[in-house]
Amino acid sequence: MYGVSPQAYDRAITVFSPDGRLFQVEYAKEAVKRGATAVGITAKDGVALVAFKSIHTKLVVPESLKKIFQVDSHICVTASGLIADARRLVDVARVDAQRHRITYSEMPSVESIARSVCDLMQVYTQYGGIRPFGVSLLIAGVDSQGPKLFEAEPSGAMTAYKADSIGANKKEVDDILEKNYRDTLTVEEAIKIALESIRTTQEEKLQAENVEISYIPLKGKKALTLSDKEVAKYLKGA
Repeated sequence: MYGVSPQAYDRAITVFSPDGRLFQVEYAKEAVKRGATAVGITAKDGVALVAFKSIHTKLVVPESLKKIFQVDSHICVTASGLIADARRLVDVARVDAQRHRITYSEMPSVESIARSVCDLMQVYTQYGGIRPFGVSLLIAGVDSQGPKLFEAEPSGAMTAYKADSIGANKKEVDDILEKNYRDTLTVEEAIKIALESIRTTQEEKLQAENVEISYIPLKGKKALTLSDKEVAKYLKGA
C-alpha cells in the first residue's frame, strides 16, 4: 500500500495500520497482561487496593517489590506491567497533587489526578522517537464526591469503575468481581473479595510477603497500608 511495508506499522508509533490500529499501543497492553494481578474495589465506606507481587526466587527482598504507591494523603495507585514506567507516572501524579494543594489550598479530586496521568500517557502515543508506557494503573481515592476508582490504560484512556482489575487473568478476575460486587460492601468485605479473586486465579500461594493491601476510608480520607501481620490475618480469614 503506497510502498509502505507491513513492518512499518509495527515500528512507528505515529503510523496507523490500514484497519486503524496502533500496534505499539497494543503491544504495551500485552506488557500489562504479563504483569502481576492487582484489584481495586470501591465500598460504601471507602476504597481498597490489593496487589499481588510475583516473587520468583527466595533471594529477592519482598519489601523491594513495591506495587502500591501513595500519591497524596487520600489517593493511592497500584500498577501492572512495567513497574519502572509506573514509578515515573506516580512521580508526575505526586507533583500534580502538590501543585494543586499549593495553588488552591485544597486537596485535589481523584478524577483530576487520574486525568493528568492519562493525559501524559496519551501524549506518548502521538510522537515518533518515544514509546507508550507499558503499564496500566488503578488510581483509587476518597474526595468530596466519595470513594473513586479509575483505570489508566497505555493508550491514555481513563475509565471509572466500581471494581476493576489489571494484569494477568484480568478477564477471570473481573468475572469474579462482577458476581460478588454489591453497592453495600464495606472496605473489609471488599478486601476479602479482592483476595479471593486473586487466590482463585493465581497458581502461587498467597502469603503476606507477596501481597500488598492499602485502603482509604471515607471517614478521615487518609490512606492506610496494612502491615505483613495484618495482611496475614486477612489471608487466613479470606
